[in-house]
Amino acid sequence: MENALSRLRLADLVLLLGRLLLSLIFLHEGSSLAKNITATIDTFATLGLSAPVALAVIALQLGAGLSIATGFLNRLGALALALFCLATAFLFHTNFASQNELLHFEKDLAIAGGMFVLAASGAGSISIDELLQRTNRLHPWLRAVL
Repeated sequence: MENALSRLRLADLVLLLGRLLLSLIFLHEGSSLAKNITATIDTFATLGLSAPVALAVIALQLGAGLSIATGFLNRLGALALALFCLATAFLFHTNFASQNELLHFEKDLAIAGGMFVLAASGAGSISIDELLQRTNRLHPWLRAVL
């Protein structure tokens, strides 16, 4: 009988590595925004955004970042972050005369692309989603999401 480690495929290890790398930027940024909440709210205000929007962004980055890292509700987390990246690119990084803004625009598009791929492929076998799918006690809507 094979053990669990020998059944791991290279694709599953690559998916895990990709998930961890993609989640890192959101976990880091979300925690940085949360640690400096006063400065975060002030910065959002200069952009014309309210404190509740700042708190929602922090919650999205931390929540969806953890979703991607752990592979729990991975498809939803990836889709949420893909849409967030597209919104960020098209709302805040459109001054293409600035090389820095163009770079941020392209970075956000690239991350969104990676998130769309992750949403389509799923988290792989090294994930909480996979552990949940192996149980037969899931509600049908949750099984569909995973």
